[in-house]
Amino acid sequence: MSTKSVAAIDCGTNSIRLLISSVISLDEDEVQLLDVERRMEIVRLGQGVDKTGAFAPEALERTFSALRGYAELMREHGVGFGPESVRMVATSATRDAANRQEFVDGVRSIIGVEPEVISGDEEAELSFIGATAELEGADDGFKPPFLVVDIGGGSTEFVLGYAGDEEAGVVRAARSVNIGCVRMTERHLTQDPPTAEQIAAATADIDAALDEAAAAVPLDEAATVVCVAGTATTVAGIAEDLPEYDPDRIHHTQVSAERTHAIAEELLAMPHDRRAAIGVMHPGRVDVIGAGALVLDRVVSRTGAGGFVASEHDILDGIAWSLCLSELPE
Repeated sequence: MSTKSVAAIDCGTNSIRLLISSVISLDEDEVQLLDVERRMEIVRLGQGVDKTGAFAPEALERTFSALRGYAELMREHGVGFGPESVRMVATSATRDAANRQEFVDGVRSIIGVEPEVISGDEEAELSFIGATAELEGADDGFKPPFLVVDIGGGSTEFVLGYAGDEEAGVVRAARSVNIGCVRMTERHLTQDPPTAEQIAAATADIDAALDEAAAAVPLDEAATVVCVAGTATTVAGIAEDLPEYDPDRIHHTQVSAERTHAIAEELLAMPHDRRAAIGVMHPGRVDVIGAGALVLDRVVSRTGAGGFVASEHDILDGIAWSLCLSELPE
């Protein structure tokens, strides 16, 4: 048996997250992945990108500052600074930014590898692996096919596939569309709280994007809708009336479609101070949670599912698994 440490980094429009894992090689064809450290920083890398087409200097510096802290953690846990041990993916805003080379050069200088500017489909597939790997053989009533939904700051990814049966690991369809909590807030929900007209405009934009997604991914065929990332986990924490954010209690929480809709309406009607006072609310999510909850509500409604399952495991875990699986022989 051998072990090594790997680091997965997910840089989105709103946040940058780190997962350090221990890869345990049990034998020549089996490895195990154990969490060592999870971190998240709200950096708003995508600040203004929808309007300007470029990263703001202050957004780049916030992101680089967070990465320097992550690099220190990686050193503490013995992660090697190379492509065999570190993988960083960058999404949505990075695909759109005119000055993305400045971002790439800064990342390389801090963690030793370049960020991978992956497509929306690749992002969706990594999210699917991360969200469903542990569902294989689970006795929790979660049935395939699974629709994994990743609501980010600038985009939302959908992937439909199987895990836990003879078709484990099969991804049937995936699509990324440009709706996310930051993008919808900046584009439509500019008042606090937003007006009915602004909410209607955002809803129309979201529904049009869902039409686009449904053309590639049969959203209504999912037996289980698994929602990952901060919007879904925050809504799940609110549904559970938790006094503070508790990932262990939130993980695999099931929220009904009716409760999801009610929470979205409540968040959109609340002023900033009331949202900030919610126990599970991360300070960096206060300004965009209304838009995120609206996206989540429209997604659940569109699938026709009775609700969604919140997962704390997502693209970060998929990235770590991709490093983990590299340990296996061809």
